[in-house]
Amino acid sequence: MSRPLHARPLPAAVDRATIDRFREAWEAGVPVAPLDVRLPREERERRERLLAAHPLPPGSSPPALVLFTSGTTGTPKGVVLSRRAVEEAAEASAARLGWRGDDRWGLLLSPARAGGAAIILRCLLAGRPAVPGPTPFDPARVARWLEEERITLLSLVPAQLALLFREMPAWRPPSHLRAILLGGAAAAPALLREAAARGVPALPTWGMTETLGQVATVPPGTPPDPANGAGPALPGRRVRVRDGRLEVAGAGLMDGYWPPGRHREPWTGDGWLATADLGRIDPRGYVHVLGRADDAIVTGGEKVHPAEVEGALLAVPGVAGALVFGVPDETWGALLAAAVVPGPGFARDRLREALRRLPSSRRPRRVALVGELPLREGKPDRRGAADRLADRLETP
Repeated sequence: MSRPLHARPLPAAVDRATIDRFREAWEAGVPVAPLDVRLPREERERRERLLAAHPLPPGSSPPALVLFTSGTTGTPKGVVLSRRAVEEAAEASAARLGWRGDDRWGLLLSPARAGGAAIILRCLLAGRPAVPGPTPFDPARVARWLEEERITLLSLVPAQLALLFREMPAWRPPSHLRAILLGGAAAAPALLREAAARGVPALPTWGMTETLGQVATVPPGTPPDPANGAGPALPGRRVRVRDGRLEVAGAGLMDGYWPPGRHREPWTGDGWLATADLGRIDPRGYVHVLGRADDAIVTGGEKVHPAEVEGALLAVPGVAGALVFGVPDETWGALLAAAVVPGPGFARDRLREALRRLPSSRRPRRVALVGELPLREGKPDRRGAADRLADRLETP
């Protein structure tokens, strides 16, 4: 009788030792659960206890990976990915990007998250090097590393690319850097326009932990353009919209959530994976992500999706970044608030005029001007923004 399988906890950092541990586990057929070394010790220990207590759910292929999607509070929620799913996800990525003999994929994202783990496993399966980069992210060091290590492929979240642009105004990408996958959050139109002006091969991409990253990616060689959204679905993967939400089918999907029985499974009746992302698909088949359904803010009985308001703010000349969130209010339940990053040509009067043109239910009533948006693990931190910016919010 076979014993229940448990994932081996793997302390994960952006370094060569973590890459080697991934390789050893894959070759030994041992499922792993990478735990971010930056987690508080109590949280790491709690997850380790859960991993020891709960077997992984059975699947048609042996499990390879458990990636956590929850924060540091509440019951951790893991995504179980089989060996077959990992292989299929890697094949789908390669079908869009291709592999070249000199490819070296730069690793700047945490291997405890889908973006970082996917880089390591794609490179392992393709026999190409994953090259750990400088952490924490430092633009000057990253620019030197890209040159010295001859990085050809790179994955960044938009906040990293924006910081690189801001701190290195004269930076241009080296000729050997052929693609930057830009995902994990929406890329502001201004960021993509600057990428195009600098000749940066930024390819917006959309994916999730449940698919080990890439589901849709703008084709290589396409100049950065907000009109392209996240590009078309990768070969072997399909995307549809139902009731405003994006759903995924095809190769490389997770087996299920973990611990077993504690989380609602996202499968539809006809076998598609229902995501929490709102979106649309244009006539070319390009996927456009419009925000997350669970980010909706209810103010005065109206449901508002922050991404809609952020899009209007980012269209204002001089606004380099925007994050919309809710703050508690006794009368309205919540008020819309916005963190705004001023860029070249920013003017308060122009921002006020843009706010006045918005429908009343979608107009931020509090605004904070910030040097950078509040983030958590590289993604917009809407839930933490209200606390972090409480003393800086003003009536516009």
